[in-house]
Amino acid sequence: MNKRPDDVAGMFDGVAKHYDRTNTVLSAGNALLWRAATVRAVAPAAGERILDIAAGTGTSSAALHRNGARVVGLDFSPGMVEQALKRHKKIEFIQGNAEKLPFGDNEFDAVTISFGLRNVNDPRAALSEMYRVVKPGGRLVVTEFSKPPVAIVRAGYFTYLNRIMPIIADRTSSNPEAYAYLAESIREWPDQGELSRWIRAAGFTRVAYRNLTAGIVAMHRGHKPVDQSVLASVAKRKDLATRPIKTIKTPKDAKPKP
Repeated sequence: MNKRPDDVAGMFDGVAKHYDRTNTVLSAGNALLWRAATVRAVAPAAGERILDIAAGTGTSSAALHRNGARVVGLDFSPGMVEQALKRHKKIEFIQGNAEKLPFGDNEFDAVTISFGLRNVNDPRAALSEMYRVVKPGGRLVVTEFSKPPVAIVRAGYFTYLNRIMPIIADRTSSNPEAYAYLAESIREWPDQGELSRWIRAAGFTRVAYRNLTAGIVAMHRGHKPVDQSVLASVAKRKDLATRPIKTIKTPKDAKPKP
């Protein structure tokens, strides 16, 4: 399917104004729960620098910012960035491509992307970029639509995507064609296991996922390994600090030199 950045960005420009309301309706309110779960997984701490990719209208960035983290929101849709800047004036938002992040190496304590990796032309290249910009020891959280593992749930879900959601989108969205794309992109997206393999291939370790809403959505987590030379240096310092101090015994009858 067509995922040319300009075309996809233009599609999201068309839904930016009412994006949050439409998502809440189409997800039956679950979008709020998914966002809360993602924020808990990122675990933003005061002073940390966090990159929120595919930030959309900035709702997720604002939730990450509440704990005092310094959040940068990035989206490739100018319309989405415009809405985010209007709504959240204390947060930095920029337009950019997840496949070519406009940041230096090791800049962020955490990187997160929610419901955006599926829209990237080359998601594996985007994951490699996320690995590059996160600090050693930093964390990644990817929340994305997935495949329910239970067959009956999966069948019901795809019936909703193919037959019911288009009717709702036609009545609530300013661009119903965008939600036809949504259904198609979800059908073609890999399952939980395959996405986990992509994340490991990018270099992340301790990769795990958790199904949300019976696997309609899966939240993946990973960590960038700490540089082994740094670990060795820290271990050496700890070893030196814990060694007993050697004392030199002086004979009792020894006289100090003049």
